[in-house]
Amino acid sequence: MTRTEIVKDIIVPIMVGLAIFFLFRALIEPFVVEHSSMWPTIEEGEYILVDKVSYHLHQPQRGDIIVFRPPWNVGRPYIKRIIGLPGDTVEIKDGAVFVNGSRLDEPYAGRTQDILFPTKIPEGEYFVLGDNRNNSYDSRRGWTVSRDYIVGKAWITYWPPKKWRLIEHADLRAEKNFVISLFIGEALCLRK
Repeated sequence: MTRTEIVKDIIVPIMVGLAIFFLFRALIEPFVVEHSSMWPTIEEGEYILVDKVSYHLHQPQRGDIIVFRPPWNVGRPYIKRIIGLPGDTVEIKDGAVFVNGSRLDEPYAGRTQDILFPTKIPEGEYFVLGDNRNNSYDSRRGWTVSRDYIVGKAWITYWPPKKWRLIEHADLRAEKNFVISLFIGEALCLRK
């Protein structure tokens, strides 16, 4: 085998494969869901892919499910749903979440037992909650997520194979005196 053949037949395919791998990792990142804080939307032990590009094109939206690296635990990513945007006021009372004085319609989440007095979300920060409200360490504990710590938007569940699906994000629009929720994708189903 000549040097040209070695380069053409071995080195070039390896270089192309590495380029594809690094491009893939720059656009999408795999994660394993380690806790049940997003149940029933995403279950513990599911493997997901996170879209790392979307938030370079637009800002995160209320209802998006995000993966982020909290500054107090950088090695361990969290997955939560964005409830409050920068400048919003979030309150929890009577088992429900209110944004800017309007009650959120959240069919994916159970009632919460917590109470949170009206809290204004700082600029560049997001208020996040787990869908499994009574089993989630989230912004009710006094912290918010900086835009800088958001890895990306949860996109696809790919493992186990029988659970393969696009991850559903709620479009929670805060209107003047009411908040509506629209689901993107199929309807959520509670598992028995």
